[in-house]
Amino acid sequence: MDEAIDRTLDAVGPRLKRLRLHRDVTLADLAAETGISISTLSRLEAGLRRPTLEQLLPLARAHGVTLDELVDAPPTGDPRVNLRPISRGDGAVILPLTRRPGGIQAYKFVLPAGSDDAEPDLRSHEGYDWAYVLNGTLRLVLGEHDLILKPGEAAEFDTRTPHWFGATSAGPVEFLSLIGRQGERTHIRAAPRPGPAELGDLKS
Repeated sequence: MDEAIDRTLDAVGPRLKRLRLHRDVTLADLAAETGISISTLSRLEAGLRRPTLEQLLPLARAHGVTLDELVDAPPTGDPRVNLRPISRGDGAVILPLTRRPGGIQAYKFVLPAGSDDAEPDLRSHEGYDWAYVLNGTLRLVLGEHDLILKPGEAAEFDTRTPHWFGATSAGPVEFLSLIGRQGERTHIRAAPRPGPAELGDLKS
């Protein structure tokens, strides 16, 4: 499994460079678009640095591809859906839930049990995130705030704010993440709109 992950990550660099050249954008343009420094982008494309999830997400949005297409993970699961789980070296699994590039992207994260004393490695990038906990306990460090989210609880935030997700010692955690471009917001309807008959009742 570790060898397969290594091969997948090693292939990301050349793919990033091909996508950038195909879009005819410079490293400086891409740095401005993603918030990732020119030197880091150059090292990623040259294979001198392994990409992190926080780097892959804005790069996938910038290039107009889904995360699974960017890493070219092997297909698995129902072939009609062809979802491609992405395994990280720390035991976490990311399952893309949307196939179309652009717009809001949906992912399911499964994180292994963590340590309550873990030192968060805060990251920031362009975008906006909504996280909803399905099972387990999610620890979200957001700037100066250290939050604990239970099943059914959600958080939304600007990803330019330094942040970190992790599980607690209570066990693994599963959560959904909706990630959009800067300025995007979800549209929530709290109640159905009244029909013609109901409108008539309100007027009378």
